[in-house]
Amino acid sequence: MEKKRIDDYEVGPLPSPRPLDRFGFVKQDVNSSPEGINRGKSKDELEREERKVRKWRKMIGVGGSDWKHYVRRKPHVVKRRIRKGIPDCLRGLVWQLISGSRDLLLMNPGVYEQLVIYETSASELDIIRDISRTFPSHVFFKQRHGPGQRSLYNVLKAYSVYDRDVGYVQGMGFVTGLLLLYMSEEDAFWLLVALLKGAVHSPMEGLYMEGLPLVQQYLFQFDQLVKGHLPKLGEHFSDEMINPSMYASQWFITVFAYSFPFHLALRIWDVFLFEGVKIVFKVGLALLKYCHDELVKLPFEKLIHALRNFPEHAMDPDTLLPMAYSIKVAKRLEELKEEYEKRNGKALKSADSTAKQNHSEGVSS
Repeated sequence: MEKKRIDDYEVGPLPSPRPLDRFGFVKQDVNSSPEGINRGKSKDELEREERKVRKWRKMIGVGGSDWKHYVRRKPHVVKRRIRKGIPDCLRGLVWQLISGSRDLLLMNPGVYEQLVIYETSASELDIIRDISRTFPSHVFFKQRHGPGQRSLYNVLKAYSVYDRDVGYVQGMGFVTGLLLLYMSEEDAFWLLVALLKGAVHSPMEGLYMEGLPLVQQYLFQFDQLVKGHLPKLGEHFSDEMINPSMYASQWFITVFAYSFPFHLALRIWDVFLFEGVKIVFKVGLALLKYCHDELVKLPFEKLIHALRNFPEHAMDPDTLLPMAYSIKVAKRLEELKEEYEKRNGKALKSADSTAKQNHSEGVSS
C-alpha cells in the first residue's frame, strides 16, 4: 500500500473565528469580552516595553551581529536580562543565537530542503497521525492539513531522517510546534538539532531514544532533589507511593510546552536555551515548594490530580521564576548523575563510548 504524505490530503476548512489570546490560542473562557481580550496596555507599560526592546536590539546588533561579542563582555547582564524575559518580537532570533542553531544553519546550506523534499522517513504515518494533537487550540495549527500542520510535519519528518536513531516520538511535536510559532521551518529544524545533539549544552536526544534513557535519569535526579529540598513532601510522596514518573515526565520531554500556560512556558524556554536543563528541575521544585502546604495533606487520588493541575496563581512567572532561580541544584545534579550511572551500569556512558569507538574505527579504516 502506498504511503500517504501530508501533501496528499486536502486542506480542511478554516475553523470558525473565536476570540484569541495574545499568543494565538483560542480563549477558553467563552464569556470573555473582546474588550477584555484586547485590553490596551497603559502608556507606562508600553514605554517600558519599548525601552526593553531598544536595550535588546543594541545588545544583539543587526541580525545578531553583536551577540557573541556582548555575551563574552557582559555575561551576567545577558543572564539577568534573559531571566527577566526576552521581548516577544525578538524571541525567535534570540533563541537561535543562544542555542547555537544559527551557526548550524549557516554551516549546512540546503540540507533541510534535501531532507524534506528528497528523503523518506519510516515515521511519516506516525507524524501525520499525531499532528492534530499538537497545540490543537492554536490558530496556526488548527486548520486540518493547513500551513501550520504542514510546517510541523516537514520539520518532524526532516529530523526523523536526519537522526534515524531517534526518529520520531510524539513529545517532539510540542517542542517543534513551540519553535515554529517564533521562526521558520528551517530555523526550527536546526534549533531542534542544536538541542538534541548538544550544540551548547549537553545533548538531549536521550529524551526521545528507545526506552527514554535521559527521561529516566532526570526523573531519578528530580526524585532525589525533592527528598533533599522538600523532605516532608518527599516523605509524603513515599507514603502515598507517588513518584515523579506519575506527574513530571512531560515536564522534561516537552520542557513544559505540553501542559503549562504558554506565557510561563516561554519564559522557561528563554532560560532553558541559555542555561540548560537545570531550569526544569528548578521550576519543578519551585512549584512543589509553592504548593507544599496543600500537597502534604492530600491522599493519593487527590495528590495525583493536584500534581497534574496546579492552580493558576502558582503559574505566575513573576512569582514562580524568582523562586526557581533561588534554588541551587547544579552541583547536586552532577552528583546524582554519577550515582545514576553507577546504579545503571553506566549504560549511557557505554553507549556513548561505543559510538565514539565506532567513529574512530571508521576514521582509521
